[in-house]
Amino acid sequence: MRPATATAAAVTTLIGVGAAVYAVGRYASDAALNPPPGRPLPGDPRLTVHATGPGRITLTRSLAALRPGTYGIEGTDVHAVVGPVLDHVPHTADTVVRRLERVEQGTLQTGAKVRLTPQLHAGTPLSALGVEYQDVEIPGELGTLPAWHVAGPRSTWVITLHGLGTTRQHPLNLLPFLRRHQIPVLMPAYRGDPGAPSSPDGLGHLGESEWRDVDAAIRHAVRHGAQKVVLHGWSTGATMALHAAVGSGLRERVAGLVLDSPVLDQEATLRALAAARRTPAPLLPLAVRAARSRSGLHGEPLQESTDPQALRVPALLFHGPDDTLAPWEPSRELAALRPDLVTLRSVPHAPHAAMWNADPTRYEEALRRFLIPLL
Repeated sequence: MRPATATAAAVTTLIGVGAAVYAVGRYASDAALNPPPGRPLPGDPRLTVHATGPGRITLTRSLAALRPGTYGIEGTDVHAVVGPVLDHVPHTADTVVRRLERVEQGTLQTGAKVRLTPQLHAGTPLSALGVEYQDVEIPGELGTLPAWHVAGPRSTWVITLHGLGTTRQHPLNLLPFLRRHQIPVLMPAYRGDPGAPSSPDGLGHLGESEWRDVDAAIRHAVRHGAQKVVLHGWSTGATMALHAAVGSGLRERVAGLVLDSPVLDQEATLRALAAARRTPAPLLPLAVRAARSRSGLHGEPLQESTDPQALRVPALLFHGPDDTLAPWEPSRELAALRPDLVTLRSVPHAPHAAMWNADPTRYEEALRRFLIPLL
């Protein structure tokens, strides 16, 4: 082959490889930046329904199926709620039997594939829990944000902020608790959610831009009678709460933060999301770089969410070592840096954003002790 021809061939090959690498990086970054809302995150295995009976369900045996606590299970056109493992019920070595609390949508068929999710309820506060509420519209930076408002006599409101893989239905888990304590609750959707505006680039930003919709929710609450607000966030919703507590023009109205599984290390979460979508390990650094480049994400752990030294309000932090999407080491570091304000509750055997699910009684007691002085 002549030198000129060889050079042209080499250049063409490099261009082809470069285009392929770019395409793979873009595909992998999509997995990290666009986890579909309202669908279980992909980190847990799919489980097969082997049998159902009165008050029980038999699932494929796995670490996920053996987790303690209460979870939703979702499959094609089905949503149900399962409770604790029933060890005393006979079962085969490769299955586990859990209490079946209820089936909220569809029918659980033998052979169906399902995943566990921290989101128990499907529907509105009224349809899911029988709680009266009002549909409200919040003027946001990008357009109108739909929200549910559950009224209460107290002047401190709780604003709930769901995270990755869930919708505003996820905070319905805690609505009965908040109602028992007569706390008004605002449950907004934010950019990228069903019914809310999309972000300008169509991508999620792990809370770095979405927090401005939290600012809009705070303003709405104050306009409608809230003297103070407590921001209760899960996953990226917790990250948004941290941003809002520092950056909101009404940050003086924020009385406290409840942070469940906060995303404090963007790179670790981007890698985990891309890996969960079966991105080959050698391509994970490329996926992270592509995601950062496309979305403008930046920063180091902790500092990328907010400067811990800028925190001015008490925070109750729920996190645990079994979270594979948002490592809990940065949460431990945050609590160590601000022991004057941050209380860390370690929750073992709980996946991402499911600290309540693993032990609802302990979670709610810690939450009660934290909230009462702020009301």
